[in-house]
Amino acid sequence: MEETRIDLRIQNFDRKSESIRSNQLCFKINHTMPNTPECEELIKKLFPDIGEGSKIMPPIQVNLANQIHIGKRVSIMYNLLCMSAGGITIDDDVMIAANVSLISNNHDFKERQIITCKPIHIKRNVWIGANATILPGVTIGENSIVAAGAVVNKDVPDNVVVGGVPAKIIKSQLLI
Repeated sequence: MEETRIDLRIQNFDRKSESIRSNQLCFKINHTMPNTPECEELIKKLFPDIGEGSKIMPPIQVNLANQIHIGKRVSIMYNLLCMSAGGITIDDDVMIAANVSLISNNHDFKERQIITCKPIHIKRNVWIGANATILPGVTIGENSIVAAGAVVNKDVPDNVVVGGVPAKIIKSQLLI
């Protein structure tokens, strides 16, 4: 997976504009009555690429929503945090529990004004437990489960359960 780098010392109008748009829409969503047509419209405006039947429960915080693809019938519970400069793809039928962090970017250890970015891909029918953190460059395989509180820093194969810090396989060949 190739890393992209963003130098924060160099102004990028498009990125800054999307950051402002995303932050302001998150604020509006987080201060609107949940489960109302108004809230649903704001969520669709925030995520231009959201699939039919997907449901997101506020509050949420997203820095660059145009870098996020959400498939069909995705369920996302409260307090999702997306640092999405590297891109985040969530395939169909994914369930994401409360307080999950999807972090596709980081700072360079030596040059901290440089953001390093790698995409996150959450494949079909994944379940991510509460308080889990998915780090840059990680792909979660189809039908897999990420246990609550896990910190995932490496790819997860299909049909497994991972848990711990850092996450490791705790059950293989999950039957669904």
